Amino acid sequence: MEIPVYTLDAFTNLPFKGNPAAICPLMHELRDDLYQRIAAEMNLSETAFITRIDPSDNFTTGSRFRLRWFTPTTEVNLCGHATLASAAVLFKHKKNVNPKLVFETRSGDLAVTQQGEGYVMDFPLNPPTQEDANEFRDLIKVAVGNHPIQDVYLSANTKKLMVRLADSCDRSVLTSLKVDPVALQSSETSGRVKGLILTMKGSPDNQPGYDFYSRYFSPWNGIPEDPVTGSAHTVLGSYWSKKLGKNKMLAYQCSSRGGELELEVRDDGRINISGQSVTVLQGTITL
Repeated sequence: MEIPVYTLDAFTNLPFKGNPAAICPLMHELRDDLYQRIAAEMNLSETAFITRIDPSDNFTTGSRFRLRWFTPTTEVNLCGHATLASAAVLFKHKKNVNPKLVFETRSGDLAVTQQGEGYVMDFPLNPPTQEDANEFRDLIKVAVGNHPIQDVYLSANTKKLMVRLADSCDRSVLTSLKVDPVALQSSETSGRVKGLILTMKGSPDNQPGYDFYSRYFSPWNGIPEDPVTGSAHTVLGSYWSKKLGKNKMLAYQCSSRGGELELEVRDDGRINISGQSVTVLQGTITL
């Protein structure tokens, strides 16, 4: 069996930046264990599998597809960068003729449209609720040490905990944090948290004018640090939109690879997440 595979760097227009995802367009469904084993072999934060819903469709003419995302250790409910990369494979490599693609996923229908050099994803918004920092003091201590924090919020349905560094902190505090994924995972075993977002206010007056910065860690899902995380911005977008009083924002995830996301919080309880991608590898998995 031969399976085509593409590796794309998402939320960037430069190779080796942004977040890499492996994308496999499949003519036929595979066994679940095979999806997981391929994802472990690719060993990226996500490997995505695109399958046809209508057997008479192909990847060039179809407009609706099924999409599943796997980390090296588990299947996940939502992934932004691998959705963006999947759309890019269909639009760029399969020359899909439709203005909009819809992916049927564990998080419902997700639409992606082309816009200029990039893509706009229509995602659910996941508003977090404020929490008592003492409930998560061990996790916070592992993550930020003695640096001051000013907000702790939890998105219960995505199991993402968001910790905001105090505005007195410089961006270098966030970028220089050394977070131990093993210690992080062992500090939180209740099952309430599967991902940690660290965030801080941006510098909108300095070009290019980022409204906020973030980093994301998910050792609970086999991802020590994720370079650029679309799903985390369904939480961050909701939080910062309220704090900053604006619906359109420019965000930067300051991992070592780094990536940029344009956000628009909509009135209908959803969020548009936009970004670019670049293909760095094209090949065949032979089984």
